[in-house]
Amino acid sequence: MIIRVFLIASIGAASWWLLQGRATGHRLAVTRVGALLVAAAAVVAVLVPSLVTDVANLVGVREGPNLLLYVLIVVFAFTSIVQAARLRDLDSRIARLTRAQALLEVEMGAKAESSVDG
Repeated sequence: MIIRVFLIASIGAASWWLLQGRATGHRLAVTRVGALLVAAAAVVAVLVPSLVTDVANLVGVREGPNLLLYVLIVVFAFTSIVQAARLRDLDSRIARLTRAQALLEVEMGAKAESSVDG
């Protein structure tokens, strides 16, 4: 019984932490809804473990833990892909900011030189 309380509390804490993001937009809304669905499924799996085995048998997996492993592999792959996309986006933003800063520094240097010459 204690393990169920611990697992449900862990799932709730992880869901709360995940939902504390500051980003906006449609993608964030979809991510949050997906996170809530995963959390709800995890709570159901903790409360009714035989349901995981029944679902596993229904989809052609021999045992419930194997199904959970497969789902975790898919979630990990999805998370890795999303993180790689975010990293690419951040790299692009940093490159644009660096270029803009370099152009501003050149422009300010040229203005400083012209005011000294004038």
